[in-house]
Amino acid sequence: MLNCDEIKSVLVHVGLDRLGDGLLKLPFVRGLRRAFPNAQLTWFAGKETTVYAHALANSITNDIDEIIEFGSVGLTPKELIGKRPLSGRHFDLVIDTQRNFWTALSAKRIRHQYFISPAAKFLLSSARPNRHYKFPKSMQRQMLDLLELCTGSSFPVPNSLDLNIPEHHQQHARALLPSSARYIGFAPGSGGRPKCWPLERYIEVAKLIETEGGTPVFFIGPQEEEWTPIITAQVPTALLPLQIGDGPTQHGYDPLLSIALGQRLNAAVSNDSGIAHMLAVAGAPLVALYGPTVYEKFPPMTENIHVIRAGDYGSREMSSIPVTPVANAIKGLLAKSDGA
Repeated sequence: MLNCDEIKSVLVHVGLDRLGDGLLKLPFVRGLRRAFPNAQLTWFAGKETTVYAHALANSITNDIDEIIEFGSVGLTPKELIGKRPLSGRHFDLVIDTQRNFWTALSAKRIRHQYFISPAAKFLLSSARPNRHYKFPKSMQRQMLDLLELCTGSSFPVPNSLDLNIPEHHQQHARALLPSSARYIGFAPGSGGRPKCWPLERYIEVAKLIETEGGTPVFFIGPQEEEWTPIITAQVPTALLPLQIGDGPTQHGYDPLLSIALGQRLNAAVSNDSGIAHMLAVAGAPLVALYGPTVYEKFPPMTENIHVIRAGDYGSREMSSIPVTPVANAIKGLLAKSDGA
């Protein structure tokens, strides 16, 4: 445990942050600000970009003072010689969130007083957990453990997240999804197509739900725009709220709007993706589909979830997941919600 009172500047090193990462890391970010209320907090993305500088910028306004992207740390072992990263700067505390040893060595070259890193069982750290410590599977728990190591305080994993959705997004969501229907969300996209359950199966489930009085709502991102005409042709009554009018031009796929829309869903089904995390924090009962990725590492922040793994059907390929268990899981969540 460090002396928090003497810490006036903190740098957190990450590789990069996609949308799901950013949502899962928000409890760490907020805990960091609580722990060091008067410190200058710098978020340092060594490999690429961070959503905190873009899509989630409004969510960290009061927490992170400075963001650095493409920091050239964690790209090649050649970084271990020559000019130091952020040459000329010094931080009281550097928290390295990466477990790769040479990446941690590269991050440690940033001038500092204290250095915390989980690499090589905390070999490089100024403070270490007890010898019985077991590294958790969840990335979110891993980061909160680093914060506990720095402060000596407890930071439990939350099962919900208050994002303070702006009123104009809530009004827009109410206009797009009025309270007169039972909405079931479908999020068929993902950052990588191997993580996507086949679109035709999403459409098949949507048709089944429609026959039972549900209104399908498809969340289509910029990488899946070519699916829009397919969905509208095969499920004419389906709603695509992010594509209405000049929607993408108007809202730029703002995640806070998607979360506001998610708050109006009775249930949803999604691949392992950023939208899954958005729907989870929105509070929508969620059916989450996993194939090549591991649920335990990046679980959505909700307790109201039904996880379906491709491995339970003989393969890690998403196409191995049948339609029936997905449709039944949605009906189960709806029944549970009705009972509550």
